[in-house]
Amino acid sequence: MIEIRFHGRGGQGAVTAANILASAAFKQGKYVQAFPFFGVERRGAPVTAFTRIDDKPIRIKTQIYEPDIVVVLDPSLLDTVDVTAGLKDGGIVIVNTEKSKEEVLEKLKKKPAKLALVDATTIALDILGLPITNTAILGAVAKATGIVDLKYVQEAIKETFSGTLGEKNAKAAEEAFNKTVVYEL
Repeated sequence: MIEIRFHGRGGQGAVTAANILASAAFKQGKYVQAFPFFGVERRGAPVTAFTRIDDKPIRIKTQIYEPDIVVVLDPSLLDTVDVTAGLKDGGIVIVNTEKSKEEVLEKLKKKPAKLALVDATTIALDILGLPITNTAILGAVAKATGIVDLKYVQEAIKETFSGTLGEKNAKAAEEAFNKTVVYEL
C-alpha cells in the first residue's frame, strides 16, 4: 500500500488534490481511499489530507501517520509543521516552492530518499490566474512517484472541474509535470 499525506492551508485545495489523486489511481485499476483531517476550520489554517493506493482492497480507516509520500502545497508550512513526521525510510517529499534543494532540505526534519520541487504557485498564477496549487502539484506527484500516469491525473481533473476550468487545471498539471525537478538523495 502507498500512503500519501498532503499538507496545505484551508482554501488551497489539499482535500481536492487527495481526492483527484485517488480518482486517477482508481482509473488505473487500483483500490483507493482519500479523506481530510481538519483542525481549526478556517481559510488559511493548516489542513492535512490523505490518499491510500493499493492493488487490493483497503480496510484500514485511520489517518496516515507513516506516509510513503508527503506533498506540501504551501512552502510556508515548512517553517511551522514537521511535514516529514513519520516519513518512511525511502520516502518521497514533494514541495511547491521556488527555493533551492539545499534551502528546502535545511527546513526538513528528516531527509527523504527523494525530493521533488516545483514552483506550482507560479504555474497556477500563470494558467489559472489564482494561487491555488492543488492540480499543478498533482503533475509533480505523477512525475516524482510514478504511482499514477499524468493522463489519468488529467482525466480526473477534468471530471472534477468541467469545461474551460478543467482544461486549464489539466494544463497546470502537465506544466508542473514538465517543470518538476526530482533529486535522489
